[in-house]
Amino acid sequence: MREIVLDTETTGFDPETGDRIVEIGAVELVNHLPTGETYHVYINPERPMPQEAFEVHGLGDDFLRDKPKFAEIAQGFVDFIGADAKLVIHNAQFDMKFLNAELKRAGHAVMPHSRAVDTLEIARRKFPGAQNSLDALCRRFRIDNSNRTLHGALLDSELLAEVYLALMGGRQPGLVLETGAAAGDSSDGAGGAEAPRGPRPRVLAPRLTDAEADAHAAFVAKMGDKAVWLRYRTDKA
Repeated sequence: MREIVLDTETTGFDPETGDRIVEIGAVELVNHLPTGETYHVYINPERPMPQEAFEVHGLGDDFLRDKPKFAEIAQGFVDFIGADAKLVIHNAQFDMKFLNAELKRAGHAVMPHSRAVDTLEIARRKFPGAQNSLDALCRRFRIDNSNRTLHGALLDSELLAEVYLALMGGRQPGLVLETGAAAGDSSDGAGGAEAPRGPRPRVLAPRLTDAEADAHAAFVAKMGDKAVWLRYRTDKA
């Protein structure tokens, strides 16, 4: 299963009023494991960068002026995310709105919102009433976000990948360790069956004192012949 953990940085909050994407970062996961494949690009938004956006992202007009326009990177972005990989995004509605506006402007097909896995929604279900920003989730799962002094799409994607795996229960969220028939009971061990154990070469010395053994025997005797301990005695004749 291939998933793309993705983040965008923008000039503002609404593409319908002229705001544009200035940075995209993405991390590839296969079967909930990072593959090391990433995608990162800065984009010329073809409009001035507002001061408040500069303060958040640290990306100014001078830095972005010589960067490619979205139409120039659109195909590479589409190729990286593929046709059917799920897109893991924090507050997915925001990023999907911007991505689809940019794709449509560049003449590419828009993406259905069903492709998105929203980690904000997952976190709100798991931790109702708690703070569920990316920084708050990093603190909750003890993920080091000390380098996040400014919002950066690739760094945020890498942090979000760790948060997502933690939200899903770890790197293998569906893993259940079973033995015997419940796991398929394969004689070669492939089905997860427990390997047979031989006797210890030397019996361990008991830690129970004589006084403790006598006290336990007296306690069981008071229960009569139906005491459960009598079924598992190893010293019966």
